[in-house]
Amino acid sequence: MGLYFFRISHGKYCGVSDPDFDVVDRNAAWAEMTKVCGDLIGGAARDLKQNAEWQVELLDQAKEPVFRIRLVAETLD
Repeated sequence: MGLYFFRISHGKYCGVSDPDFDVVDRNAAWAEMTKVCGDLIGGAARDLKQNAEWQVELLDQAKEPVFRIRLVAETLD
């Protein structure tokens, strides 16, 4: 089992989840991350400004990134 945390970054905001959670392996961690990200992405997209980024990272027990999902808004001229 592995201990994981989520870190959400949006503009100047960056926060790490509390409490942490246990999963059996990296595949289960990825599945949990995509589930959580799916629940959050609608609200994040509605508040996203031009040329901004929103991201969720899955951190391991040492709080090092394992996976990252990013939503990027770019103005193309």
